[in-house]
Amino acid sequence: MSNSKQVFDSMVERFDAEEADDMEAVFQFELDDADDYHIAINEGACTLAEGEHDDATVTLSMDLETLKDIMSGELDGMAAFMQGKIKADGDIMLATKLNQIFPQ
Repeated sequence: MSNSKQVFDSMVERFDAEEADDMEAVFQFELDDADDYHIAINEGACTLAEGEHDDATVTLSMDLETLKDIMSGELDGMAAFMQGKIKADGDIMLATKLNQIFPQ
């Protein structure tokens, strides 16, 4: 299992359906140094798939280490965005909810 897959599997395990609150969204992750994945949230369920989604709600581009640091709480996602460590396209406000939807 790839290191990036472990990070995404951990996110899915931590998914908080109450925080997602009727959300219908697709988070596309484009990693500079690992495989791309997307996470779809629909009707309180969360599914992970490898590759690109045709119609992502938000696309986040970064390296794997930045993703790990954000999901572990070591790095604030907004700070990473402001520092240029993350590029976002689409519903950027949705991206700010990552740590609420996938808490530590």
